[in-house]
Amino acid sequence: MFCALHREAKEAKRHACMLFRRAISLLCLSLLLAQCTTMQTAGNNSFRFARRVVTGDIPRVTRFVTGRVKRLLRLDQDGSFWHADELRGKPSVLISLSEQMVYLFKGGQLAGGSPISSGSEGYDTRPGRYKIMEKDSDHLSSIYGDYIDDQGNILATNIDNRKDPRPPGAKFDGAKMYYFMRIYGGVGMHQGYLPGYPASHGCIRMPGHMAEKFFHEVHVGTPVEIVP
Repeated sequence: MFCALHREAKEAKRHACMLFRRAISLLCLSLLLAQCTTMQTAGNNSFRFARRVVTGDIPRVTRFVTGRVKRLLRLDQDGSFWHADELRGKPSVLISLSEQMVYLFKGGQLAGGSPISSGSEGYDTRPGRYKIMEKDSDHLSSIYGDYIDDQGNILATNIDNRKDPRPPGAKFDGAKMYYFMRIYGGVGMHQGYLPGYPASHGCIRMPGHMAEKFFHEVHVGTPVEIVP
């Protein structure tokens, strides 16, 4: 009998914990929706909205709740999320170097986000306001890549052809930058490897599935803001 009562008590405790977690989730969601409504009423300027979130003008507790809700609503395993298919309006992009995240807005509303890897030390990605200058789904770097032989064997990898000498008979094989969206100079957003920290030559690397989504949403002239 004691065992039966013990099992019932454990089950009741488990059920109570589940109800508590659901209540917290609903509370967080209501706070987030209220915050979003307030922001949208204040104005549809996507960069003003994004800057308030990223730079911390919005109280930290609210940002914490927003983060909790994002995790509860979840979100891909890599930390990306996407609601752009449900929204309308002109696109704009915000890149946060400190968060290592890029955000898409449509009509001033948060439509998607993705982790990134920006420029490493010495190749820092420059903060500023820009526009998408070019789109190329099959872009190859003209500077960075590998030296290969006639059979395609790699002779030297991750080279800079402006300063790394080419072995005799070698060919330059430019790094593949699928879904390239040029922002300034040779810098753009594109599919690439994300080690979890800034590691590029200045570009904004993204997971392949998110680079493709952003590529299809933006166009030449889409505003882009990069913040520290």
